[in-house]
Order: sequence, then structure tokens, then C-alpha cells
Amino acid sequence: MATSTLSAREEWRAHAMVPVAAGLGYATSVIHIYGIGPYFGPIAQEFGWSRTEVTFGLTIATLVQAVGGVFIGLAVDRFGPRRFGVVGLLMIGAAFALLGTADGSLVQWYLLWSLIALAALPVQASVWTSAVASLFHVSRGMAFAVTLCGASIAAGVFPLVATYAISEFGWRAAFSAHAGVWLLAAFPVIFLFFHGRFDRGRKAPQKEEGSKGGMGDMPGVSLSEGLRSSIYHRLFVASLLFTFTIIAIVVHFTAILGDQGADPLTAAAIASFVGWFSLAGRLGTGLLLDRFPASLVGAAVFMLPVAGCLLLLFFGTTYVGMVMASALIGLTLGAEIDVVVFLLTRHFGLKNFGGLYGGVLAALSVGTAVGPLAAARIFDVTGSYTGFLWLALASMTGSSLAIGTLPRRNEAFAGH
Repeated sequence: MATSTLSAREEWRAHAMVPVAAGLGYATSVIHIYGIGPYFGPIAQEFGWSRTEVTFGLTIATLVQAVGGVFIGLAVDRFGPRRFGVVGLLMIGAAFALLGTADGSLVQWYLLWSLIALAALPVQASVWTSAVASLFHVSRGMAFAVTLCGASIAAGVFPLVATYAISEFGWRAAFSAHAGVWLLAAFPVIFLFFHGRFDRGRKAPQKEEGSKGGMGDMPGVSLSEGLRSSIYHRLFVASLLFTFTIIAIVVHFTAILGDQGADPLTAAAIASFVGWFSLAGRLGTGLLLDRFPASLVGAAVFMLPVAGCLLLLFFGTTYVGMVMASALIGLTLGAEIDVVVFLLTRHFGLKNFGGLYGGVLAALSVGTAVGPLAAARIFDVTGSYTGFLWLALASMTGSSLAIGTLPRRNEAFAGH
């Protein structure tokens, strides 16, 4: 069983740009999730659609990810992540831009989202995290944090980019401008620096840790052992409840703030705080995961949105309440996948990381698919997001309990 021969500093000296490139790739891969919120209002108004009808496109895309996640994870374990990530990013950028061709037909709108669903498959989170996991061991928590800061950047940048582009060009042209500007900035870094340990040739991988070949030579449990584990089941439930709540809040956050009285630009600016606070949450969580039991860290940060939802419910009409709620939600958004991925590698190793994470990604995708749709439906029926915010309190409490009950010691692969 191979062990790391590099210190944390040596790992970063050798591979520092890989988490950075992976983070930019991860940000691009969620452009249709974190970037779509500001478009909902103009599209619904132009075509006379309800928010549920507009949001259902995102549901289609994320449900396809839920079905295909395990298969993509297994393919990444076999072939390495680079070829999936580089090609997939161009596909998702083009598919997002095509949303601007919507013509008022719901069938066509859902077909466009089906293209996004297919384009998003090769760039899901397992692609970016598997590359980093294969190169970082001693400092894996912080390396994951840097990688997953991509979602924080997306949550902070994309609402503002979308709102500005819509105001300048209209929502149709804004889709192309949004995707094009971001890809011009991020893609060169990803192309030059993103690779996993086994992307440079499966017959002759990088040698610093005495590896024999591919991911199958790494330590870890079999896929069937992992899938049968109660630890894995709890991670699955925690992931499902978390994304059901948080992604729904993030997707609808500008609308929630708008309904509280904020004008569109103010709402977008406050919503962007979610992204910036999630940067602090991710980096802080990465430090904590390398030093304290991951289950306790996860349980604590997963309770922060409870306070955020209470602020929205009772103080949401005040500027201070909106900002504080966005901060608390952002801090948790900056921790969720970091905690889950870290716990997966610690409890199950890297041998079948892609496949096992693909299963958890199915839970993340189902939550992402159902949560925004549920929030939209509750708004359409009640005329308010209040009911969903109360539901979010219960979901986040359940997610925290599922993470908090995981074993704190004897993590079998903690050194790998």
C-alpha cells in the first residue's frame, strides 16, 4: 500500500497549479446552476411562463447528471480526468450560450436544457476532484478547498455578470456574452495546467509515490464494499438534503431578495456575497479538515443555513438581515462538497473514488434538480418563498445529523 513521500509544502510546490486550474474548471461546469438565476425573471416575463416552468429545465439537466454520474466516475477512474474536463468545458459553454435561442416553446426550452445535461456530464465535480486527490495526500483538505472554490467564484461572479449582461444586451445575447467572456478567461489556464496523476500515460504515470499504474493500484475498498457501507449511505443522505436546500436558495436568492423589496442590482450584489463568503468557507473548512474530525466540522458548518433562513424569515426586509443571511449561506456553500469528498477519500480510499463519488454525485444532482423546482412550485402556489425557507430548516438539520453521526476515528485511508 503506497504512502506519500512528500510533505504538504512539497506537494504544493510540485502541483500548485492543478487545484487552481481544477477550480476554474469546476466554476465553468456549474455556469448553468449558479449563472441562471438572473435570467429566470426576464424569460418568464417575456414568454408568460411560471417560475416552475422556467426552472424545470435545470431539473432536467441535473437529473441526467444523477443518472450518468456513476458511469462518468468509473470512466474517469479508467482513463483519467483531463480529456473529459478539457473537451467538456467547451461543450457546456456552447450549450449555455444556446439558451439565448429560446423561442417561447417550452418543448424547445427543455430540449435546450437537455443539451446542457449532456454537455455537463463530462465536467461534473468528480472529474476535477479526482485529479487533485491523485496528487495531494498530506494537504488534501486544503487542495480540495482550493479546487472547490470554483463554485464560490461561480456564485460570486456569475449573478453579477448575468445581471450586467442582461441590462446591456438583453437576455438573449447575454447568454453568449456570459459564456464567452468566462471561457476566454478560464480555458487557457485549464488547458495548460489541468491533469491528474495518470493523465500523462497510464503505462508510465508520475512516479513520486511509487505507483504501479492506474487508479486501480491506489489503496481503497472495492466499489461494492463502499456502496454497501452505512457510512456511504449517510453521506448520500446528507448530500441529498444539503443540495435540495442550498442550491434552491442560491438559484432563487435574487428572487427571494427581490420579493423582500430589493431592486434587481442590489439583489444581485447581495446574492454575490454568497460566493465571496463561500470562498472563506471553503478555505477555512480546508484548514479545519486537515486538523479536526471531518464529521464534526461538517456537522457544524451544515447548521449555518438554519440561522441564515431564520434571518430571511424574520429580518429579510432589512439590508443587514439580507447580507448576514447571504454570509451564513455562503459559508456553508463553501464547505459542502469539501466535507463530502474529504470523508469519501478518508473512509474509502482512492481505488474506486470516481465510482463512489459518482454515486454521491447522483444524490447531489437529485437535490439540485428537485430543490429549485420545489422552491419555485411553493412560490407559484403561495406567492411567497416562506414555506420553502421553513422546509430548508428541517432539511439542513437532517443533513447535519447524518454527517455528525459518522465515525470520527480509525479512518482507514487517512494517510493516503
